[in-house]
Amino acid sequence: MTIRFVTSNEGKVREAREYLSEPVEQVNYDYTEIQSDDLADIAEHGAREAFEHLGGEEPVLVDDSGLFCDAFDGFPGPYSSYVQHTLGVERVYDLVDAEANDRAYFRTVMVYYDGDESVSFEGAVPGRIVAPRGEGGFGYDPIFEHDGQTMAEMTAEEKNAISHRGRALAKFADWLAAEPAERKGPR
Repeated sequence: MTIRFVTSNEGKVREAREYLSEPVEQVNYDYTEIQSDDLADIAEHGAREAFEHLGGEEPVLVDDSGLFCDAFDGFPGPYSSYVQHTLGVERVYDLVDAEANDRAYFRTVMVYYDGDESVSFEGAVPGRIVAPRGEGGFGYDPIFEHDGQTMAEMTAEEKNAISHRGRALAKFADWLAAEPAERKGPR
């Protein structure tokens, strides 16, 4: 079985290939991203739409991720990409820096859909929002610190070893490796 990972991000596909023993095929399809405060709802909608668009025969994997800041009750969360593009990473740091609480976490929900059932896998990594540091990564990586380093200061291997997406992929890999009768979800 080939896992069709619906994403335009080649880095996500490389990370998936590190975790999964099954072949991973990147599928570029721009599904409708519904407005919701729930990453799982967004990813499931995307998975169902992509599955139908791609012919409805092979399972798909879709993820949605976000940065959740405790000071703002989880905002920007599912709106992280929009906030990054409109305000910028430095402005998000400025907003959190003005608050007493700098704790945050990255969270991913991956949804596997085979046409009958969808199964979701979640991963999160805790940290805090700090002044921008580092040259690597992308997005919020320069302002997100985990265990003393920002994600932008980590090598790709260090980041993947603790990433929210990696944690979700590890759960998905375990689920795939289980006997079909032991799975909760697609058979």
